[in-house]
Amino acid sequence: MSSIRPWRDIARRKSRQIMVGSVPVGGDAPITVQTMTNTLTSDPVATLNQIRRCEDAGADIIRVSCPDVESTTALRQITRAARVPIVADIHFHYKRALEAADAGAACLRINPGNIGSNDRVAEVVRAAKANGCAIRIGVNAGSLEKDLLEKYGEPCPEALVESALDHIKLLQDHDFHEYKVAVKASDVFLAVAAYMGLAEAVDCPLHLGITEAGGLIGGTVKSSIGIGNLLWAGIGDTLRVSLSAEPEEEVRVGFEILKSLGLRTRGVRVVSCPSCARQGFDVIRTVEALESRLSHIKTPLSLSVLGCVVNGPGEARETDIGLTGGGNGKHMVYLSGVTDHTVHSDEMLDHIVSLVEKKAAEIEAATTDAGNVTEAAE
Repeated sequence: MSSIRPWRDIARRKSRQIMVGSVPVGGDAPITVQTMTNTLTSDPVATLNQIRRCEDAGADIIRVSCPDVESTTALRQITRAARVPIVADIHFHYKRALEAADAGAACLRINPGNIGSNDRVAEVVRAAKANGCAIRIGVNAGSLEKDLLEKYGEPCPEALVESALDHIKLLQDHDFHEYKVAVKASDVFLAVAAYMGLAEAVDCPLHLGITEAGGLIGGTVKSSIGIGNLLWAGIGDTLRVSLSAEPEEEVRVGFEILKSLGLRTRGVRVVSCPSCARQGFDVIRTVEALESRLSHIKTPLSLSVLGCVVNGPGEARETDIGLTGGGNGKHMVYLSGVTDHTVHSDEMLDHIVSLVEKKAAEIEAATTDAGNVTEAAE
């Protein structure tokens, strides 16, 4: 099969690049996955414990809320201990933004128009510049300015875009350009239309999200539709999946969306069937166990798990490791698309985990060797 598949190509919108701490956002940088802690930021131990879980899940950037001075005081400890850039979430209180910038925040999530006078905006910009902070403008359909609601009658794409442009102008008037923008809504149609309109109007990086999307299942579906549509159209430089679930779940869903579109590769991509009466083993329980036991694998590789020989061999040809159900408790294992050996049901889980770990180690070693050769040549 040809490796050239033009029908899979996604032409990303050209945006300028900014830095959020050490992480590039926009331009040709990988689309980053974000989440937000739900602990009290004033409790640095609890917050850092949650940040560690999110980092382990693959989060590129993590946001924490800073509603009070106790939170910005604890932020200094948090930013020093975190392994990824920390975004300080600020609403209305410009002094919290100043404190967060001084405490090591890599980015301030703030709407310049909501923090008061032009002098206050100027102070925040000065603090951001002095500390190397980016700014994320976050427009939300649920908190649009009164004048825009009066003008348009209700939240609509045009209102969200106009709000974003108004906030952008406040930063540009102070010669600040290290910003990214979000125009979120809980309504998928509204959010997608707003992002599409904003993408045509600006060249800055865009932060994607369907806000207040819901619980783990419902929110994942809504976010996949909304964020997926935008990414497929080439729009989006960083994203957060907003779920009423633990923040590490947001990270996992975000990566699965990107992996499905071929925009990021991280960890094991599992291809599995929904199971039926033909299955030679319990596919559902097997996949659940494999996903749990292989969650520590960061190396991108693919694993197919199918219960019978109808589609199993075909899927196995396209994956690094394949497992297809057979009769009498014996199942076929494929390596690099080729039938290799059988495994008995009793040994199947441990065997597949071992094969995946071995394959991941081989890929990592090959990558390291290739890097060493490149360095030597330079």
